[in-house]
Amino acid sequence: MLSSILKKERTKRALSQEEVARAIGVSQPTYNYYESGTKVPSLAVIMSLADYFDVSIDYLVGRKDA
Repeated sequence: MLSSILKKERTKRALSQEEVARAIGVSQPTYNYYESGTKVPSLAVIMSLADYFDVSIDYLVGRKDA
């Protein structure tokens, strides 16, 4: 769920993976792992992503709609 929401939010804003990765302080390959579902980000990274996309953590993890 998280991976598809990350991709949806990134593409909705016409951002590259590199731009998002740089903004939250991870490498592009690491961010790609999050979007592909290969790795799960830490809570600190999830918080950074929620802040960056201006959404709730609950939304990012699929607990409620945007």
